[in-house]
Amino acid sequence: MGFLNWGFPYLAGLFWLAIFLAVVWSMAWKGIALWRAGRNGHLGWFVVLFIFNTLGILPIIYIFAFSRKRDKISLYESKAIINE
Repeated sequence: MGFLNWGFPYLAGLFWLAIFLAVVWSMAWKGIALWRAGRNGHLGWFVVLFIFNTLGILPIIYIFAFSRKRDKISLYESKAIINE
């Protein structure tokens, strides 16, 4: 009978565990995304990631879709390619 009578204290404990896990999850992804945005010089992304809390959804999108470093071609190299 004790198994069926968990009640409010048990649910409250699960609630706080879920909140704790969500905070840890969000902070981990946000930290990685903010670090990458800062290193890549993406000021707009840095500000958006810093202000909005989306439980890791926006940071995950940034990390996997927008934070990749593209090959940079210098102005000299681009002129050489055009003149060939």
